[in-house]
Amino acid sequence: MRAVGAVLLLVVLATTVATGARRWRIPAPSLLVLAGLAVALIPGAPALRIAPETIGLVVLPPLLYASAEELSLRDLRSVWRPVTVLAFGLVLASAAAVGALATALTPLPGPMAFVLGAVLASTDPVAVTALGRRLALPGRVQVLVQAESLFNDATSLVLFRVAVTVAVASGAVGWQAAGGQFALLAGGGSAIGAAVAGGVTLIRRRTTDPVLETVIALVTPYGAYVLAESAHTSGVTAVVIAGVLLGRSGHRLTDARIRLQLHAVYAVVVFLLESVVFSIVGLELPTLVRELPSGAGLWPLQALALAGALIALRVIWMLPLSAAVRPGRGRPSWRIATVVSWAGTRGVMPLAAALSIPLAAENGRPLPGRALVLVLTTAVVVFTLVVQGLSLARVVNRSGLALEPEHTAREEDQAREALTRAGLTHLDQLTDLESIPDHVVDRVRRGLTARLDQTEEPTTGAPALAAYRALRHEVIAVQTTALRRLYDDHLISDTTRRRLQRDLDLEETGLGTS
Repeated sequence: MRAVGAVLLLVVLATTVATGARRWRIPAPSLLVLAGLAVALIPGAPALRIAPETIGLVVLPPLLYASAEELSLRDLRSVWRPVTVLAFGLVLASAAAVGALATALTPLPGPMAFVLGAVLASTDPVAVTALGRRLALPGRVQVLVQAESLFNDATSLVLFRVAVTVAVASGAVGWQAAGGQFALLAGGGSAIGAAVAGGVTLIRRRTTDPVLETVIALVTPYGAYVLAESAHTSGVTAVVIAGVLLGRSGHRLTDARIRLQLHAVYAVVVFLLESVVFSIVGLELPTLVRELPSGAGLWPLQALALAGALIALRVIWMLPLSAAVRPGRGRPSWRIATVVSWAGTRGVMPLAAALSIPLAAENGRPLPGRALVLVLTTAVVVFTLVVQGLSLARVVNRSGLALEPEHTAREEDQAREALTRAGLTHLDQLTDLESIPDHVVDRVRRGLTARLDQTEEPTTGAPALAAYRALRHEVIAVQTTALRRLYDDHLISDTTRRRLQRDLDLEETGLGTS
């Protein structure tokens, strides 16, 4: 009962803080970490110990799945080269740099310094998505940051396993074996994720019950994760691949009512899990610091140096790659490099990896430096979530990359007008065919015209209600197709497409059944 009470208290605290963050327009992850730190520093507060399996199995799958579903495949195709370079090259370079710096600045032995480098090498998709959700970044920049954090898991996980093997067994691991591990993790996880997406697609095409659809959507990320981990491949990669594939085809598998329900349910799940998990990051640090051995009092400065090295290395790598993100493949941009580097935060995945480090080596002796690795990892995570998180919006605004509200509103208005004209064109075709009574067509036309003129739409009398509903459903289907065409032709952003699709879904649901 004590554990259940602690969980409920954590949920209430996290939800309250996250609600305040929205009202004060402060990034919720940053405020949640600070709240967790404040609670953990209260005299008499119980020590918090979270099993890494709990984070990996309960928290990560739905958050990763939601992030992957939001990824725009159209924009991803335009930045896949820099994403690949960052997911492989930058992860390796970061691990090497942090390992070398930790060897020089900390008392960690070489193998454990490399473990620390592998843990901190990759950015965290949960933190990146949570911090970047409200930033009005250009599509390519947003996708670059988000996709890198989603697709660098296999690389960092292979490095972590190799580093732990060296630290625990004090033996060497060949590059050939590491390459085989990477192929198994990335390739196997991708195959299982694609298979899960294919199976879920077949099931959802034959399901029309909103309750069953919701259950399937909630179970899918957990199923992909458990299947992949059981096959000794990357569960994170499987969840990401399944989310990307299903996010691309999800609008074709469900109707408007189910899409709205799924959106509402997942919004609640993501809000609760993000609130709890970022609070845990703050709660963990004081507990870990108390367990440090004597002589490790310089850990704050060491963590600050490691975080600074990670940011500087990202800027150096991003500067030449920023040319691929700019429209027209122009020159490298310091503004893009700075924003992408500052947005590359660490989060719960490095913390879960650090917590999973074995307690003892193969000879039975305690693993030297494990406590310091946990503290430095958590401190770097806290630094990136608080310092980078609180200042990210300011950095984006000063860079000049943020899309102006007027730009977004103008794009949305133009898209709405295009959808309305697509509906009117369809009505003109129906009039020529004389397949629907003229007075019904005229009433729908007047409703669409009223939107163009921004006047009040006419009401519909009861005798023509059924025919009116049927025709409006047909027009909405035409507008949905037109919306997809606008997106495929790069005339609107993914954000605008999602917003207008939601409006069409709300309108269709409000009409009821035809």
